[in-house]
Amino acid sequence: MEDEKGGKELVLKEIIAKINEISLFTVYRPTVKKEYSNLARRLKLLIPMFEEIKESDHPLSNDVVSSLVDFSRFVSVALDLLRFGSNGSKIFLALEREQVMAKFHEVTSNLEQALDGISYENLDISDEVKEQVELVISQFKRAKERVEAPDNELYEDLLTLYESSNDATVDPSLLRRVGEKLQLLKLDDLTQESVALTEMIASNGELDEKIEKMYNLLRKVKGFAQTENPDMESSTEETSLSTGCSGQTPAVGRSKSLIIPDDFRCPISLELMKDPVIVSSGQTYERSCIEKWIAAGHNTCPKTQQTLQNSSLTPNYVLRSLIAQWCEANGVDPPMRPGPTRPSRSPSACSLAERSKIEELLQKLHYGNPEDQRAAAGEIRLLAKRNADNRVAIAEAGAIPLLVGLLSTADSRTQEHAVTALLNLSICDDNKGSIINSGAVPGIVHVLKKGSMEARENAAATLFSLSVVDENKATIGSSGAISPLVLLLSEGNQRGKKDAATALFNLCIYQGNKGRAIRAGIVPILMRLLTETSGAMLDESLAILAIISSHPDGKAAIGSADALPVLVEVIGNGSPRNKENAAAVLVHLCSGDSSYLAAAQELGITAYLLEMAQTGTERGRRKAQQLLERINRYTEQQKQVLVTVEAEGHEPTVADS
Repeated sequence: MEDEKGGKELVLKEIIAKINEISLFTVYRPTVKKEYSNLARRLKLLIPMFEEIKESDHPLSNDVVSSLVDFSRFVSVALDLLRFGSNGSKIFLALEREQVMAKFHEVTSNLEQALDGISYENLDISDEVKEQVELVISQFKRAKERVEAPDNELYEDLLTLYESSNDATVDPSLLRRVGEKLQLLKLDDLTQESVALTEMIASNGELDEKIEKMYNLLRKVKGFAQTENPDMESSTEETSLSTGCSGQTPAVGRSKSLIIPDDFRCPISLELMKDPVIVSSGQTYERSCIEKWIAAGHNTCPKTQQTLQNSSLTPNYVLRSLIAQWCEANGVDPPMRPGPTRPSRSPSACSLAERSKIEELLQKLHYGNPEDQRAAAGEIRLLAKRNADNRVAIAEAGAIPLLVGLLSTADSRTQEHAVTALLNLSICDDNKGSIINSGAVPGIVHVLKKGSMEARENAAATLFSLSVVDENKATIGSSGAISPLVLLLSEGNQRGKKDAATALFNLCIYQGNKGRAIRAGIVPILMRLLTETSGAMLDESLAILAIISSHPDGKAAIGSADALPVLVEVIGNGSPRNKENAAAVLVHLCSGDSSYLAAAQELGITAYLLEMAQTGTERGRRKAQQLLERINRYTEQQKQVLVTVEAEGHEPTVADS
């Protein structure tokens, strides 16, 4: 009975959470606005019913529970559909309206059928809620019968632009109509459309001809908008998708359509990056593009929509080097970085009194007795936490080397203040290099090993902050940080485990650190965290496993840890993100070892993968499809073996003859 109640609560909780997420979408793309807004509104009207069922002690029949599970599955599909309708490409939604609306009506029909199976009239819910559900069902039925007429003029205009290869022959009035109807005449809207098309490229894993044409269509609308509004901020250099870098013709003998790798393009401009920088969300952009975005008053990451914790821009030296190597290998000129006209780091805006206070604290750090040093480190810790100006002023005054010197002190409180002050200072982009160059990493690792629990947590957070700069990942890993981070992941409190997991995930992006983490015993710890009843570290553990499973030793360790049943369970019942990470691990695990495929089949993974291939995230669907293809190949091979064995078994032997 408890299991039944728990299962009911779980599926209802999932439905409510998904609909609440749908409620966060407030604006939909013009071509689907009416239909998608109506679907979102109808789903929100059902929340009171699901909440009353969840709170009720009234037992549910197996048919009702089955219908609830079906409804939850279809709400997941609706969530993906509505998310794309809110954030996806306007051009794609308009050009592919027939396909989009077919999917919409399929989802609507499935939701209605699942809702009909819930038999709400016999449930322990209020009459008002029953009336509301009846209203929603009738609206679903009417929605199937009433189909909004498409904007044929917009479709024909888009098709003309889509197929046009000569910009000079395009009618400006046609561009105006398209820009107005799709709301693509302002910089923000054009930027979001570029990001949406980039997301489609990333999810497909390649740039196909259809998306390339859509981007060229967007470029035409953008050119018209810039002509109409010369003050609109824009990049001064257009990069052709079919000619490589900056319009440079590819070397003779190479493909006539040299495709720039997705990771080398700025998500805003879709152009090859000259000066790639990382923002606080972890995404990389062309410096000039993201600076204009921030200067326009935006405080979110254009690609992920996360709120930016600060406006720091960290140079992505590794990516810059990879771009230069790619250009050289493909016989094109590497993009030239802007000259040194960009102002250097602005001096701190601290007042004279504040600067005097900082100088006084530094004197105590340098010459004071242990108590003075402890107090001064504590005050610097708080000052560095307060604002960006303080972080600049404290670093300018020379505090970083003094704080690094205190990391090895015997006084645990002073040590804690020092490492936390460095953590706060590292938030400032320019301070990261100063901290690394001051030789801080060995001291931070010392605190990670020997400090109090709070000091260890903050040491882990500091290493994460410093590792945002890609070139620091190898430095930190080679300084002995991985083993104590793995230990903190194992024995820390909840915050400590989270800090350690975040740092390990970021550090293990660098291949050399994967082996260090595996040798430090991270896999058994991750497996233990995966199976904890609280599930508090499930997301982080799967994300790290997905990264280290690409390492040969990681694959072996995961296989030895009997991870398969856990992975199959997550693929069957986990969140969409966890499902895709579990599937990613399984793809590596099954690569070259068919025994895992056979065992996974016995655990019932095929049904889960079939569902995931239809309703999972973009990456999840790709991973599910990969696994299904491997299972099919394995099954066919087994049939061939069986046929061969049976044929050999029926051949006449010498004795028979």
